[in-house]
Amino acid sequence: MKNKQIIFKDLGIMDYKACWEYQEQLFNQIVEQKVANRSLSEHEKIPTKNYLLFVEHPHVYTMGKSGNENNLLLNSNELKLKEATYHKINRGGDITYHGPGQLVAYPILDLDNFFTDIHKYLRLLEETIIITLKDYGITSGRSKGETGVWLDAENTNARKICAMGVRCSRWVTMHGWGFNVNANLNYFNNIIPCGINDKAVTSLNKELGRNVDMNEIKEKLKINFYNLFEAGNQYSGILPKED
Repeated sequence: MKNKQIIFKDLGIMDYKACWEYQEQLFNQIVEQKVANRSLSEHEKIPTKNYLLFVEHPHVYTMGKSGNENNLLLNSNELKLKEATYHKINRGGDITYHGPGQLVAYPILDLDNFFTDIHKYLRLLEETIIITLKDYGITSGRSKGETGVWLDAENTNARKICAMGVRCSRWVTMHGWGFNVNANLNYFNNIIPCGINDKAVTSLNKELGRNVDMNEIKEKLKINFYNLFEAGNQYSGILPKED
């Protein structure tokens, strides 16, 4: 039995390592249930859960499994001066930055409940951002061969507004996107973001010339995410809560 309900949790501002451990906890619970279900008859199987976590992190740089440490341009003392931390993590991709004003989303989904296609999964994450930006009058899209959401991707002033990096094992996902809403873009000057040194980074507030209400954009993102993943009924403004 497929469970397309997604439990939503807004974690507010949370330390990166603590949040990573929480992700791992939820991820492992889902994987363990999937393994346990294999030895059960059809009517005994327990549906696996799905989660969508929203969070903001204190200043932190994270390096994916395929990343190059030379893309971090700070030493340990300089990191302390910037009040930032650094973690090597188990997602794909290179280095990125998370910090206040950047809305991070961690979908922890059992894709067996939806579809088993990691490329489709990534495209739907991107589409969530693209549709949401349209509500603010901003046209965005994809850059060929590069994950994430871009503005003017095919032009000389291409700039990334949302970075993505995921992990998927046994068709269970973790990690996700970092969407620059009201982020301090100066922190990106200390890295070569995602290993790409010929394109800029931007944020929604920079493009609009004003700060954006974070609660407002969270609602828009939730609606678009739930609808794109056909999570239960179309999103009605009331999200399912965890028991």
